[in-house]
Amino acid sequence: MAFYPDERIALFVDGANLHSTSKSLDFDIDYKRMLELFKGKGRLINASYYTALLENDDYSAIRPLVDWLDYNGYNVITKPAKTYTDREGRSRVKGNMDMEMAVDMLELAEHVDHIILCTGDGDFRAIVKAVQRKGTRVSVVSSMKTRPSMLSDDLRRQANAVIELADMENLVGRPRREYADHDDE
Repeated sequence: MAFYPDERIALFVDGANLHSTSKSLDFDIDYKRMLELFKGKGRLINASYYTALLENDDYSAIRPLVDWLDYNGYNVITKPAKTYTDREGRSRVKGNMDMEMAVDMLELAEHVDHIILCTGDGDFRAIVKAVQRKGTRVSVVSSMKTRPSMLSDDLRRQANAVIELADMENLVGRPRREYADHDDE
């Protein structure tokens, strides 16, 4: 994907989706490096990170990241996650930020030349098409190298370009540690 030095860029990060994609590729995102990378591609007007948070949770693994992002140049948009019980009686968490992202993309589209959308979720196809009608190019950051692919075919076809996350590991990946963190599944 071509970037132009004077173009106005907006970065939209679907936190849960990008996290899942990078985990499937076996690396963590260094959000400071990601911000610097896109600042170097043009005039970064906006960088927004979207995630749902559990309310009344004394400690959530995402909270330190959200606080860091908010302090380090990202516009962090959160909403409370909902807990529910599924048909088998298991407790589940739901926290979809698609609508918030779509509204913000549509509102910002007239003020930027290029949107970098970090998600592979096919639900974003319609909003990508809408902002393209306003003359804004959209590049999607996701991965087709995961099994199964984390990038929806519909979204891939609608985007002006796809930036393969696996190919960005050396640019936006966090250095691997000597020890492994285990998120007991």
